[in-house]
Amino acid sequence: MPAPQTPSPASAAAPLLCVVIPVFNEQPVLPELLDRLQRTLNSLAGMRWEVVFVDDGSRDRTAEMLAAASAQEPRLRLVRLSRNFGHQPALTAGLAQAGLADAVVTMDADLQDPPELIPELVAAWQGGAEVVLAVRRSRQDAGLRRVGFDVFHRWFQRLSDFKIEANTGTFGLLARPAVAAINALEERHRFFPGLRAWVGFKQAEVVYDRQERAAGTPAQTLRRLVRYALDGIFSFSYFPLRLTTYLGLFIAGCGFAVGTFFVVRRLLGLEVAFTGFTTLVTLILFLGGVQLIGIGVLGEYLGRIYDEAKRRPLYVVREPTAR
Repeated sequence: MPAPQTPSPASAAAPLLCVVIPVFNEQPVLPELLDRLQRTLNSLAGMRWEVVFVDDGSRDRTAEMLAAASAQEPRLRLVRLSRNFGHQPALTAGLAQAGLADAVVTMDADLQDPPELIPELVAAWQGGAEVVLAVRRSRQDAGLRRVGFDVFHRWFQRLSDFKIEANTGTFGLLARPAVAAINALEERHRFFPGLRAWVGFKQAEVVYDRQERAAGTPAQTLRRLVRYALDGIFSFSYFPLRLTTYLGLFIAGCGFAVGTFFVVRRLLGLEVAFTGFTTLVTLILFLGGVQLIGIGVLGEYLGRIYDEAKRRPLYVVREPTAR
């Protein structure tokens, strides 16, 4: 066992692995998730384990089912938030509950990330890695969602100001020092893969094929996914600001060139063509559109500054959890 994963006195007998899973309206998938998860964790030799489910204001029987399961199995813990705060705040709440674990696995509840991969993540951690990334070799999404995921992962790595591994998401493992570092970050618009890359530490990768959702419908709507993608871009890249600057310089350069052209023609006594109404309106609309885009980009950054300044908590716990 490497030095960063040295167990605390409370866990001297065996290292403690905690699995953090945000859930929102996952009633259809819960029975299979609980079965596969417990069978996988029980197969880990020489380790203690617990699972922290964070109910993000579910409106179905998700919380009731998890409460019943935790009553039968004390290693299953349930944290209920007071309302739906979103996937990232729910994940943050789970990480806050898992701070005493020697290693923490983060994953979604829809079984697109197979629990059977957890032993490989643990093996990489025991081999010395402090952050283990589950990298998707393929995925089963289709239609507009698939196109959106492909475009985002293809371009985000190029736009970000430092390297963030493509085709990664929530699924992965964090050693205790990495969990403590992420818990210490107080920003409100959280993009977990970016934060995980930003804190650093020694990394390893486990490649897998992402499966179809086991049951039910995705809780993350297209609108939420777009918002999540924008959080990633605006939190880890200054490229939108630079792009508006470059575009402004380009338009100013074009305007200066056109102005110089007409001045030279006038000085040479050449005929100056009359610019019509259509040309004038087109230029005004184009420049106005560019200005509005620039204001919108500034507004995105300013809005995030405003949220940080308010210092509201990311989540509110409805019921305290017992260890």
